[in-house]
Parts: sequence; C-alpha cells; structure tokens
Amino acid sequence: MEALLQTKIFKVSLERLLLNGGQTLYMVGWSLLFGTVLGAAMALALVLCRKGGLAENRAVYTVVSVYINIVRSIPFVILLVAIMPLTRAVVGTTIGSTAALVPLIVYISPYLARLIENSLLEISSGILEAAQAMGATTPQIIRYFLIPETLGSIVLGLTTGTVGLLGASAMAGYVGGGGVGDLALTYGYEKMNTPLMVLTVIILVVLVQLLQLAGNTLSRRLREHR
Repeated sequence: MEALLQTKIFKVSLERLLLNGGQTLYMVGWSLLFGTVLGAAMALALVLCRKGGLAENRAVYTVVSVYINIVRSIPFVILLVAIMPLTRAVVGTTIGSTAALVPLIVYISPYLARLIENSLLEISSGILEAAQAMGATTPQIIRYFLIPETLGSIVLGLTTGTVGLLGASAMAGYVGGGGVGDLALTYGYEKMNTPLMVLTVIILVVLVQLLQLAGNTLSRRLREHR
C-alpha cells in the first residue's frame, strides 16, 4: 500500500493527490452544510419579513438584504483576505483547510440565501392564504407548505451554489487552504507542470458534471412526487 501511495502521477505522488482531493471534499462539504443552514435562515427572513409577508418587518428585511448584497458584491479572493482577523479569531489560524471554512461559509451563505429566496417566492400566494385560513401557524406554514412545495427548486439552487463553492474552494488554495487549488498552484503552475494543471481542470470538470447530474436527478424526482 505504501508503495502504491508513492506512485508518481505527473511528478506528484498518489498520496498527495488523494490528500488534496480529500481537502477539497472537506471544505466543500462542511461549507455547504453550514452555508445552507445560514442561507436558509436568511432566505426565510427575507420571504417572511418582506412587504406583505407572513411576518412583515421592514427593519429585519432591510438589514438582512443589505448584508447579503454587501457580501455578494465582494470577490471571494478579496473576502478571503479581508476577514482574516475573523478567521484567526474563530479557528486560531488563517492557514489550512479548516481556516478556509470561515471565508467559504461567509461567502456562500448569502449566495445560497438569494437562491433559496427565489425558490420560496415561487409558491402560489393562494396556498399560503389557504394555510392561514386553516389556522396554520407560521412555523407550520414553513414546515408543511413553503419548504415541501419548493423543495425541488431549492435542490437546483443548492446544486448551483455547490458548483460555485467548488470554484471558491479551489481559490482558497491561493492562501494555503489546500485542496485541488493548492495542487494546481503549488505543484502545477509554480513548477511549470502543465500536465498536472490539465489533470486538475479535468477533475474539476468531472466533479461539476457529477454534481449537476445528481442535483438535476434529485430535483426531478422531488417535483414528480409533489
């Protein structure tokens, strides 16, 4: 096994390739999990607190909307550097895959919030009015009407967000975040190893295709079972 791990592929050991690939999955997985939770919370706040919403509150709506717009207007590489003090305060360092989670979550959660918001707004107002007429509370409307009726669309939005997150995780390698981006920069670009750079591009393309296929399939099945 040790000998197999030391096998060279385009001048890089298989062990290194697996390590960087694992780091990318680690960053994307945890960032997507926490980003989805935060994004869904912000999306619900936008939908419920907007004018004419179930819990109309212009102050909350404005604060959340402005925050989302501000974060989304900052390119990820700049955001990565700008919030380094926050990253250091949260995880104690700005280097490594775990440190990269902080800017990735801050970056992806507003993006997912807008995607989820758009999905939630697709639901017919008549359905919500009917739910209110039956005496359903706001939490019940969210659980039994809003989310189930829009889940297929939400899955497509999360798929789009995951693809964007994959690209951001690659950029995290620029500041020592590890992953496929670090592999391409450190062992590909800096060492003029063009075949390795091509390999990383192929890996990313394949991952995106698989993610999109999985998202489309799941979304279609959810829509069929509505």
